[in-house]
Amino acid sequence: MTQEEKQTELRWYGAPLRVRYQETDQMAVVYHANYLNWFEIGRTEMIRQAGFNYRSMEERGVLLPVLEINVKYGSPARYDDMITVYTAITDFSRLRLNYNYEVRRVTADEHQSNVGKVWTQADTLPGELLVTGTTRHAWVNTEWKPVRLDQALPELYTALRSAFTGGEGKRS
Repeated sequence: MTQEEKQTELRWYGAPLRVRYQETDQMAVVYHANYLNWFEIGRTEMIRQAGFNYRSMEERGVLLPVLEINVKYGSPARYDDMITVYTAITDFSRLRLNYNYEVRRVTADEHQSNVGKVWTQADTLPGELLVTGTTRHAWVNTEWKPVRLDQALPELYTALRSAFTGGEGKRS
C-alpha cells in the first residue's frame, strides 16, 4: 500500500433499508443469511456514492468477488424495522479492498436523514447496533485473473481512494 492509500480514519456510508416480510423467518426475525445481502447493498451503495456503480465497473471488465466474510450477530432485526447498513472501507490497495459493516435499527427521522450522509470516526453512528461484519475482496478481470485497479480502471481507483481517505475528486 502506498502512502497515499493509507487511511487516517474510517468513513462510514449509510444505506437505509426497511425489513421486508420475506426476509424474516418463522421466529419473526431476519433470517441470518439476509445480512450478507445487506452487506452487498451497503458496499454497492457506497461505491455509487463515490461516483461509480457495479454495472459500469463490470461492463469495463473489473469484478470484485468476495474472498472472506465474517459476521457477528448481536440483536435481530424484525419485520418492518427501519435499518441502516453502514459501510466503511478498512483497507484499500490496487489489488484488494476490505470493508467493515454495522447494521443498525434507526428511527424514522434517522432513516430519512441517513441518505447520502458520510460519518467519520469522530461521529457516533445513529441507531441500535444489531450486527457487525467484515468482507475481503480482490480485483479481478472477467477471466478471474487478478488485476491492478489503478491500471484496469483508474477512475474507479481514484474515486475509491477518495472515499477511503476522505479526499476530493468524486466522479459524477
